Amino acid sequence: MSRYLTSGKIALLALVELYAESRFPNQSVVPVLSFVIRHLVSPKENAAFILTLERIKSATLHQPSAVVGRTIFDLLLKKLWEINSFDALHTFFANIQTYLIEPERADKSPVRVHGEKSMLSRTSVLGCFVRRAALEYVRLQFHDAVSLWRSFIAYREPTLAMWKKRNLGAGPMSFDVNLKGLGFGDGVVGVVYGRGKESRDCTISTDDVERLLEFQVESMQRMGTRVPDDMQVQLRQMLSTNVTIPALTHYVEFLNSWRSGDYPGSFDNLHRYFDYTMHNRDRTFYQYALLNLAILQADFGCYRESILAMQETINTARENKDMACLNFSLSWLYHFHKAHPQDCPDVISSRMERESLQFLKAKAKEGGMHHLQSMAHLSEAKQILVGGESIPAAFESILRSSHLNVTKNIHNAMGSQILLQSSLWSRMGISYLSWMNCEVFLSKYRVNSPIEDVVKALCRSAYIMSLRGKTDEALERLDQVDQECLRALKVYQYWATYVGLLKLRQAMYKGDTAAAELLLQQLSASPYVEPDCALEIAICRLDLLARRGNYSAALTAITQLSEELARDRADIYHRIRVMIIKADLLSKCGRTVKGLSVAISAATIAWRSRLLPALFQAFRTIANILIHMGEFSAAYSMMDNIMPQVLECEDAYLNAQCFSCLADAQMGLAGTRKGAGRNECLHRALEFIDRGFAEYSRIRDTKSQMTLMSQKARIQDFAGEKSLRDDAVKWYKQLKKSS
Repeated sequence: MSRYLTSGKIALLALVELYAESRFPNQSVVPVLSFVIRHLVSPKENAAFILTLERIKSATLHQPSAVVGRTIFDLLLKKLWEINSFDALHTFFANIQTYLIEPERADKSPVRVHGEKSMLSRTSVLGCFVRRAALEYVRLQFHDAVSLWRSFIAYREPTLAMWKKRNLGAGPMSFDVNLKGLGFGDGVVGVVYGRGKESRDCTISTDDVERLLEFQVESMQRMGTRVPDDMQVQLRQMLSTNVTIPALTHYVEFLNSWRSGDYPGSFDNLHRYFDYTMHNRDRTFYQYALLNLAILQADFGCYRESILAMQETINTARENKDMACLNFSLSWLYHFHKAHPQDCPDVISSRMERESLQFLKAKAKEGGMHHLQSMAHLSEAKQILVGGESIPAAFESILRSSHLNVTKNIHNAMGSQILLQSSLWSRMGISYLSWMNCEVFLSKYRVNSPIEDVVKALCRSAYIMSLRGKTDEALERLDQVDQECLRALKVYQYWATYVGLLKLRQAMYKGDTAAAELLLQQLSASPYVEPDCALEIAICRLDLLARRGNYSAALTAITQLSEELARDRADIYHRIRVMIIKADLLSKCGRTVKGLSVAISAATIAWRSRLLPALFQAFRTIANILIHMGEFSAAYSMMDNIMPQVLECEDAYLNAQCFSCLADAQMGLAGTRKGAGRNECLHRALEFIDRGFAEYSRIRDTKSQMTLMSQKARIQDFAGEKSLRDDAVKWYKQLKKSS
């Protein structure tokens, strides 16, 4: 079995020989040589690894040659069929080396004369290709050389009909001049070539398989995907031949098992790969084995083991002075500490305070690791947002990252940058820009971005649509995701969690507590949940308890949740949301003063951090408490002033709650006034009830719709509008029947 040579490479050598013979006119040199070099220097397409004659034909058929009336493909066909015996193949490899010349003796003249040889420098791309091909042919054992010859015959056979049109003397035995006058039934032909002229294992080489595996590893690491099913079949077919199985096969299997959630398989293949490479002194060093092991352990929830492996990685990288591995390891450890502070020892926590992002940015810049530097800027922006610090400083860090991504052409970092921008706009209450960022990413950058970022953008876009009351459209969009993206376990779990959350909220709004309880149990059963999703699940659990009237259990659960968030130094936005929910529960339990204190604290922190949706939620809670305390005018004035900005958030549930609060304030004011003033307040209350009812209708919150319709019926009855009251009662009964 050939390590390097295949029939396709012989065809490329024939093209190189035609070029060296000055058979290419000037207009054909660039396209044909580009085609040749593209298949020699790291091809980027899967189909380019196995070079077929059809691909060569499509690249050369329409390119004119220096011979009048002939294309380059015509000359190539003649060159290939001139190799009409095993001896001719040997002569071909011997003659091709005569076109090589030492670099200092190479002719620098750009003028090419037809019919004269154009010597190839031994150090050029084409020269290196010719040298290696000739060397590999000399190193072939006799039976391997015969296998290559048989493979070349089968490779060239489809062009026999075209060769007959150009050479009338060609026949079915033209593939070997020594068989002239014989037929396929002859014993000699049967002994030499078997049944017909079948290919014998030389359609691919070990080099082709290694390049294909390198391409797969690069794609899987860059995009975060698994090996596609059709590619797995192709790899099995390649490895089922007599080709030597490269060690990189074990690494591909490791990545594939890792993405699919097969912990034992991934662990086993990782050990196989690095045991082989360490034994053979490959380019891969010990610290990279530890690095892969640490990341693998962390992905499967073995945090203590992951920390130990990463500490050993850092120590080994320092000993070997591998700055790239060291900087990446420190960056990973920093992000791990931020995500799982409770699992990091005190030594690691103190080290993370010293070796902060400033250190990582400086080292990444010194080492020219632009991707790591860009991600460090994004981490700095995220840290600012999590701590509730300056919004302009967060924008500055994002812009620095964007500048690096654009100037250094870092495509796979655009997803993280745009997703962080989307989160920032959402925190500022500008929902439309948040959604637009996700759409821009999905339409313009998804091809070169990791699958995880693509699915995150899709889920966030669907979540924003659900906040607008378009839950059915959001679920439909999530169902339309490419199934190939969901073959990685981590990505599938993230997608399934968002689908479950949307269905859970839909069930809760409809009053289907049994379905909501089942969905809540399914979502809580997953051991690996993103922090944002975990908070949403916890909030849904609290909301479900409150809707059932179990306020004591809800208060106990929210107290425990608050302590956990404070212990882990969680996102300030998450902590504010929990504070607001706690204030609501305290208000419903009759502890209005305590609830007012908590709500004011939440509003103060939200305003300082410019978290406008949380600020409006806090104002709504404060207004409800003021209404319970009889301060109707203050509650109405506060809510009326913020309503334009509330509507900009495009949150149907928040809009409905605010309109309901305004209606309650107007009804309270109506009780303090008489005559025309009272009627005016009642009419305003009816208007706010209608608008709140419309918002609740968008999210299909049946219980809240019934509450508003009950209030409307009472107001109409008080105003003496019997027909309108009966319509409201009819609506109430229909809602109760459908719930």
